[in-house]
Amino acid sequence: QVQLVEAGGGLVQPGGSLTLSCTASGIIFGMYGMDWYRQAPGKQRDLVADITSGGSTNYADSVKGRFTISRDNAKKTVYLQMNSLKPEDTAVYYCNAYHRITRQSYWGQGTQVTVSS
Repeated sequence: QVQLVEAGGGLVQPGGSLTLSCTASGIIFGMYGMDWYRQAPGKQRDLVADITSGGSTNYADSVKGRFTISRDNAKKTVYLQMNSLKPEDTAVYYCNAYHRITRQSYWGQGTQVTVSS
């Protein structure tokens, strides 16, 4: 059974930082690309950051220079370091694991990030 468990969300003031983590089980983690998505109320789920199985990264323009995605294959965990947070970063953040060849895709349950003073 595949599980992706996110952690690290919470309430933070504008300008603050948070680090999200997503730990996987039931997959060969090193063979999967990992994404962070977010969904604000009433909006679609958008890709925030991606890290391939080879370690290449990509970011949405709205978070470039502020967010950093990384992975630790030994711990089967992907991280999202979020700095200089803005109220518009408020959303539920979801972790996604994808296999480029088989197209298998798995989602975590989401973690709430609220940026407010």
